[in-house]
Amino acid sequence: IEAYSQLHQLGFAHSVEAWLDGKLVGGLYGVSLGGLFAGESMFSRAKDASKVALAHLTNRLRTGGFTLHDVQMMTPHLRRFGAILIPREEYKARLAEALRMNATF
Repeated sequence: IEAYSQLHQLGFAHSVEAWLDGKLVGGLYGVSLGGLFAGESMFSRAKDASKVALAHLTNRLRTGGFTLHDVQMMTPHLRRFGAILIPREEYKARLAEALRMNATF
């Protein structure tokens, strides 16, 4: 799997794709608002392809100034990458702060 993913931005929707030998083998997509990135779905057709896309996305979000990455559902896969569960009230406070920001994908 190539050490980079292709990034695509269409307004608020974004995709990160992992390619191997000219074939799409994994990726993810989501939407951004302010400093929030809300992940919607991931897929993998080759071992570790979604991990490559997630690592690339995480770097992109940090570089762009995002402060909240909502993964919607905790999985062992996401936990390995540092995802944490937070209480509802803390999430709402972080969300309000993230929506006031001006991050760049």
